[in-house]
Amino acid sequence: MVGTWFLCRGFTTLAGLLLLPFGSLAASQIEVTVENFLRVLTGRIPPSTPRSKRLLSDDRSNILIYMTGHGGNGFLKFQDSEEITNIELADAFEQMWQKRRYNELLFIIDTCQGASMYERFYSPNIMALASSQVGEDSLSHQPDPAIGVHLMDRYTFYVLEFLEEINPASQTNMNDLFQVCPKSLCVSTPGHRTDLFQRDPKHVLITDFFGSVRKVEITTETISLQPDSGIMKSSHEKAGMDEELMEPLKYAEQLPVAQIIHQKPKLKDWHPPGGFILGLWALIIMVFFKTYGIKHMKFIF
Repeated sequence: MVGTWFLCRGFTTLAGLLLLPFGSLAASQIEVTVENFLRVLTGRIPPSTPRSKRLLSDDRSNILIYMTGHGGNGFLKFQDSEEITNIELADAFEQMWQKRRYNELLFIIDTCQGASMYERFYSPNIMALASSQVGEDSLSHQPDPAIGVHLMDRYTFYVLEFLEEINPASQTNMNDLFQVCPKSLCVSTPGHRTDLFQRDPKHVLITDFFGSVRKVEITTETISLQPDSGIMKSSHEKAGMDEELMEPLKYAEQLPVAQIIHQKPKLKDWHPPGGFILGLWALIIMVFFKTYGIKHMKFIF
């Protein structure tokens, strides 16, 4: 079981899904608050909350939390109106461990001074990565000239480029992930913390957290499933009525994000600098004086 939170830079809205074996959790911008985020992690949610909006994990689950946004020393912004601190995040992970809500947890954050967000972690089996050290900024990647803004951060760009080459049978380990964005590419200095993690990172496969292969338990017992005919009949009648009332759905054209991210920046038109033009005029005047002398100056002005 792999659970994933994606928080994107800009307005810090929920850009991804909680990938769970029983479905996916899609959250609107209004739902992305510090309180809701912590409640989902710790399981402190109302009983009426549907399964699609719960983190259905246990002590055998590997959890991936990927956060990116505007932040600083010890905090990350949510919606530009509130913040989550490294202490709140560390305490939430400890509650998850006490409640047996994860087996291993991989925490990745792409923000300014990102390493400060995992300094306070104290729970077992947590591995953390950050895009920048304390005191450093985490920079954006190339802009899109069509809309005039940056679509992705440098660290996220190179991590995504690395993960696109991973397949379910890959033997790539975490040490390879640590090297995906050196300072020459990220400009900032990525960091990682593994002292809380019980296994050696070189023995931890990328697919332990980024894979979607489910564990299957085999049983020799026979399970008889006999659906209630009355319930099945009423459910089919209700489904038929819903189909009659439902209007045909149409899919909107999707934004070609992959093409926009990988496109090369548009080259600017070359214009000669002002000093070059001034020097050219000075050269013309010097050649004129040397050829004709100052007596022909009246023909210029």
